[in-house]
Amino acid sequence: MIKGIHGLFYSSDPDATRAFFRDQVKLPGSDIGEGWWIFDLPEGDLGVHPVDDGEEGGGHDVSFYCDDIHGTVEDLKSRGVHFTKEVADHGYGLVTYFTAPGGITVQLYEPRYRKARPAKSQAGKKKASKKPAKSQAAKKKTPKKTAKKAKRR
Repeated sequence: MIKGIHGLFYSSDPDATRAFFRDQVKLPGSDIGEGWWIFDLPEGDLGVHPVDDGEEGGGHDVSFYCDDIHGTVEDLKSRGVHFTKEVADHGYGLVTYFTAPGGITVQLYEPRYRKARPAKSQAGKKKASKKPAKSQAAKKKTPKKTAKKAKRR
């Protein structure tokens, strides 16, 4: 079963590109060995776009999306990220572009469409619960108010 999507940036300076996304953009991830970082984003999606008349297919593009483009742009600018275009309305969302070391340009957008939320696995549900589990003895105890009402009957 497919569980996600893995994207790649081809960079002329991969060490600088990895450091940029780790340190300036603050993408979560980990070093899987020898400086190879895998950025682990909590969501992903995939779109298929038509090519313009006369163009060949086979191209790829990587975009990031956010829920507040203006706030995200200001936050990234404060960390030294350079944007090449102002935020513009592209119909499907509000869009801008920033550059990364190694000759990479990335689209950032705030989608107008609703994203489906993935179903949580049973393991995820157990981890997400912050309430402490009650012991069997604690579950069997009757609360004092309930016990008093039962005596009145």
